[in-house]
Amino acid sequence: MRNDFQSHRSPSSIGPVIVLSLAAADLVFHLLIANRYGIFRDELYYLACSEHLGAGYVDQPPLIAFVAWIARHLFGESLIGLRFLPALAGAVTVWLTGKLARDLGGGGFAQALAALAVIAAPIFLLMHHWLTMNAFEPLIWIACAWCIVRAIDRNEPRSWLWFGVLLGVGMENKYSTAFFAFAVAGALLLTPQRRFLANRWIWLGAACSLLIFLPNLIWLVRHDFPFLELMHNIRSTHRDVVRGPVAFIADQVKLMNPTLFPLWAGGLGWLFFSRQGSRFRILGWIYALLLAAFIVLKGKNYYLAPVYPMLFSAGGVALENLSRLRMRWSRPVYVVLVVVVTCLLAPLAVPVLSVENYLRYQKALGFEPPKAENQPTGPLPQHFADEFGWEEMAREVGRIYNALPPEQRAKTAIFANSYGQAGAIDFFGKKYGLPKSISNHQSYWFWGPRDYTGESVIVLGSDGTGDREHFATVEVAGQTDHPYSRLDEHFDIFLCRDLNTTLQKLWPKAKKWN
Repeated sequence: MRNDFQSHRSPSSIGPVIVLSLAAADLVFHLLIANRYGIFRDELYYLACSEHLGAGYVDQPPLIAFVAWIARHLFGESLIGLRFLPALAGAVTVWLTGKLARDLGGGGFAQALAALAVIAAPIFLLMHHWLTMNAFEPLIWIACAWCIVRAIDRNEPRSWLWFGVLLGVGMENKYSTAFFAFAVAGALLLTPQRRFLANRWIWLGAACSLLIFLPNLIWLVRHDFPFLELMHNIRSTHRDVVRGPVAFIADQVKLMNPTLFPLWAGGLGWLFFSRQGSRFRILGWIYALLLAAFIVLKGKNYYLAPVYPMLFSAGGVALENLSRLRMRWSRPVYVVLVVVVTCLLAPLAVPVLSVENYLRYQKALGFEPPKAENQPTGPLPQHFADEFGWEEMAREVGRIYNALPPEQRAKTAIFANSYGQAGAIDFFGKKYGLPKSISNHQSYWFWGPRDYTGESVIVLGSDGTGDREHFATVEVAGQTDHPYSRLDEHFDIFLCRDLNTTLQKLWPKAKKWN
């Protein structure tokens, strides 16, 4: 039997209409800003992966490559086309967060506030701006949470089957979904919902999850788990920012919009301490276990972000119940506060301002988003800097390449020292008459040196040396130094001749996974 708190809702409730309107507004907003700056570094890489479809890659499962393949074939390679699917994922996340609030017992205000919170969180504004794995992870996690609530609220064990399907898709999207799966398992053991463990549907769901993930798992085994090697290498270089427990939680407040802290913290309290919320306490334990895991394992501060929509849903119900009893005026006041602060913070997360105006705005505001990586960024934060300089780099390489004699040009490889550089050559190269690049970085290493021997190579960067120990002659042929790009993308471009071995022989030892 459904709880008494849900009885106040009517089928004609205005809540779903408001939620759907907010979802549509979120979609339109992201499409309007889709081409404000340039293409993002990781987007270039995923587009390159979409030309090498397979069951796995060094640094991610295969789903994002398939999504990129679908996007470029359905919508072309414009930024609006490439970013339509992540924007749509964001809109559906907004809608499903409002729907979850309804299923938790919330009325129109709870549903609308929960949906608004997803739009208001700077980290979600950023995630749904790019074609990356992060755009789809919050949607998958909130859909999983919705299945759990349906199983509890409607006594529908069959919902665990769909939970398993979604979990399998999540594992094909991003490996951090495994933490979510373990948190759900732990939360089941800690709550009365452990009764579902005796039901066949939850095990059928687990079997479906494993079956969906199996192709990538086989690929990982056959390739000696390259993702684990990559993670080990990243840890050894101290690339990622490591936060202590207090700083990690403080980052959550910033990433989620400080005005939303009472909402998600109140939602967590509602799940653990209220009579109404206790039926769904499993959601609170999922959050607590994930928070503990990422703090202990020193995960990046945004790894926890996909779990917050379910807390927004719970918080919407809690605030609605509280304000129904007293201080009803607090509802519009809080909504206005959230909207105002969101408008102030949005330019720091997504490109609503020109670069020049952004730099002035950030200086005036005196606030920067918390960093997740130790990278030299230049005047812009990393998430903006990684959208600049790529076409200019490809154009300069094109100038060097096309100035070569035709017979040398046919033998000249373009070697990139990062997947961003390689992806930029592959994406913009045809415009400047360039062949596909080669690289030893991440999955590019698996794709090999093609038929190039090393007789003539254009080398991008290479620590300022041009690999002089490997070539008979090395000359600086050009430079790339876009003022807004990341500082490690300001480098010389070398023209190198006569490798002292062949690329085929050198390649097995050239692997760079970091």
